[in-house]
Amino acid sequence: MTSILNFLSNMPWWAWVLVVLVIVAFRDIFIQKKHTISHNFPIVGHLRYWLESIGPEMRQYFVANNREELPFNRIERGWIYASSKNENNYEGFGTDRDIYAHQHIFVNNAMFPFKIDKQHPNSIDKTFLPCAKVIGEFNKRKKPYRPASVINVSAMSFGSLSAKAIESLNKGVALADAYHNTGEGGLSPYHSNGGDVIFHIGTGYFGVRADDGNFSLEKLKALVEKNPFIRAIEVKLSQGAKPGKGGVLPASKITKEISEIRHVPMGEDVLSPPNHSAFSNVKEMLEFIELLAEETGLPVGIKAAIGKLDQWKELADLMKKTGKGPDFITVDGGEGGTGAAPPSFADHVSLPWVYGFGDLYKLFKDKDLTDRIVFIGSGKLGFPAKAAMAFAMGADCINVAREAMMSIGCIQAQVCHTNRCPAGIATQSKWLQQGINIPLKSERLAQYFKTFKKEFIEITHAAGYEHPCQFTMDDIEVNVDDHNLSKQLSNTYQYNKTQVPFSSMQDLKDCEFLGGIKSQN
Repeated sequence: MTSILNFLSNMPWWAWVLVVLVIVAFRDIFIQKKHTISHNFPIVGHLRYWLESIGPEMRQYFVANNREELPFNRIERGWIYASSKNENNYEGFGTDRDIYAHQHIFVNNAMFPFKIDKQHPNSIDKTFLPCAKVIGEFNKRKKPYRPASVINVSAMSFGSLSAKAIESLNKGVALADAYHNTGEGGLSPYHSNGGDVIFHIGTGYFGVRADDGNFSLEKLKALVEKNPFIRAIEVKLSQGAKPGKGGVLPASKITKEISEIRHVPMGEDVLSPPNHSAFSNVKEMLEFIELLAEETGLPVGIKAAIGKLDQWKELADLMKKTGKGPDFITVDGGEGGTGAAPPSFADHVSLPWVYGFGDLYKLFKDKDLTDRIVFIGSGKLGFPAKAAMAFAMGADCINVAREAMMSIGCIQAQVCHTNRCPAGIATQSKWLQQGINIPLKSERLAQYFKTFKKEFIEITHAAGYEHPCQFTMDDIEVNVDDHNLSKQLSNTYQYNKTQVPFSSMQDLKDCEFLGGIKSQN
């Protein structure tokens, strides 16, 4: 034994390397049965799997050009990164975008931009840009709410995102006077750091869940009473990543903290079903909305990705008949987002935002209902020109998810579903989260929002308007095809948005329901 130990201790380092390689080769050929490549090409076969695992990063940095990548290209990501750091986000020598490409957006500027005086709210604060509508005003809710920012954080749950990421986002929206949607995972302590909150109710009713898994009104009322920073309630019907499909939170991912927040047991998989148990049709959903609003006093809205319109028509008819209905509708794009989904769903189920929103808005406009609803857009709209298009089509606010994640460090590694997010954002790994500096990241989220609002205001002024709610369908053109390169939105989508009542920015600033500034607690 002593001689063997002496022999091993005297082996040079390269001999140890050879021993390890021999062991790996033996394992590849004689033990493992899963991978043909490793069996047929021992040792070097592992290189193939490693290169495949870092393929997105390799293409992102060395192969794809600046405008080629999806879902967000390098120019888009670079603009968000620079904006969040308050760095130079300009580009020189003209655009490198193909301005003749399909769906390219053109904003028609005015001969003379809108002029503001020294006392104008945007002279005092270049980032002041609240929503032009008050959520819950038409339905006379007890606690109406005017979002103090037209750009806000979309629904992303604690559990899907890390604790440090959620805390960074919440502190960031507080600095930017925006709101933070909780996602269906419930209200966590990390959502409670000063930002306005929209409480999101999904089919699993996490956070307001009874012991039998159904919805608990008493838990919701207690939650709202205890947390006055909850400004509205959003009932999710579907989401862009996987409309019509539920989800599973594996038992292995349920920590004690998540168990307490979501009101779910430890050690069991938790299902988020495709359907709600609190209602099963449009009439029952309308009654559910009114129940939540009456019992909490808060505005209540719905979120959905858009496909078939039959049940939406039924909803519009009921709203017209009863004078009741959701205070806001969040339209999610079928292109997906942070939620993990099978490719068949993410690629094919439900319409992209621009088509889905156009179909839905036109339906409600034909019923003369658009003035009572606040429309919120969600689907890669976190860029000023895209937001201008959204507002011209009828959106009143936008929610951003992936753009918000990028502002706090997301590198688009596209591994959100694996719990191995290298930026520590979409993971529950304590080690990976250590890299998130919450004070710094919250400042960056706030700076991204402020830069977005400043540039959006400047585009609005360039078009001759004071507030983006004044954009019309004729102010924006998009490339349609090679024969007729650009058409106004009104010709493309065959409707004109309803004019939003607007007097001045000063009136919005003085509004008693303005969120995050003068809202009643």
